[in-house]
Amino acid sequence: MGIILADSNDLVRAGLRSIIATQTQMPIVGEVTNNNELLEQIQAFETSIILIDFTSEGFDIDIISKVQNINASIRFIAITPEQNAQILVDALRLGVNSYVKKDCDLAEIVNAVIETKRGNKFFCGQILETIHKAEIDVNDLDFDSFTCEAVILSERENEIIKLVAEGNTNSKIAELLFLSNHTVNTHRKNIMSKLGVKNTAGIVMYAVKMNIVSPNRFLFAPNNNG
Repeated sequence: MGIILADSNDLVRAGLRSIIATQTQMPIVGEVTNNNELLEQIQAFETSIILIDFTSEGFDIDIISKVQNINASIRFIAITPEQNAQILVDALRLGVNSYVKKDCDLAEIVNAVIETKRGNKFFCGQILETIHKAEIDVNDLDFDSFTCEAVILSERENEIIKLVAEGNTNSKIAELLFLSNHTVNTHRKNIMSKLGVKNTAGIVMYAVKMNIVSPNRFLFAPNNNG
C-alpha cells in the first residue's frame, strides 16, 4: 500500500517525491495531475494515502468525497497554499485527515505522512493557528449533528453566520455591519442557542451544511485576513 501524489505542479511533485523517498518508508505508487487521473490510479493501484493540493489546476475539493465513495479506507493529506478556516473545515468534512501548508517545514510534512499512516490526524503549526484563530476545535467537528428541523433565523443573524464562517472576528463583523462588539456577541449567543451548537465550529459547520457559504468562492481568492 503506497502513496499517490496529486498536484498539477511538476516541481511540487518532485519535491514531495524526494522528501517521501528519503525520509519515510512508504512507496509512491503514482503521480497525477488532475481529478480524472486520480480516479483512474486509485482503481489501478493499492493506495493508502493521497497527498493532494485540491486547489491546484485540474483538481477541486469535491474529488475528496469522490475518492472516498470508491475506497473509504484511503486517507488524505491536504497540502495547499494558505486557506481560510471555512475551507479547512470543509476539507475536513469531506474526508481530509491531515493538513499542512506548502511552505511548512520539511519535518512537518514528513510527520504528516507518518502520523496519517498510523491512523492519526496531523495539522502543521500554521494550519492549527488558522483553526484556533477561528475558535474551532477539530476534535469537536461533528457534521452529522444537525437535524432537518426548521431553524428560524433573522436576516441579521444569517449575515453574521456568513461572516463568521468566512473567518471574521467579532470586531471585524462589528466593523462591517456598523454594530458594537457587544451587539455582535449577543447575536452570536442567540445564533448558537437557536442552532443548538456550543461554539464557533458549530456555526461554521451549519453554514457549510446549509450552503450559506460556498467553498469554491474562497479556493483561489487571496487571503486578506493577514
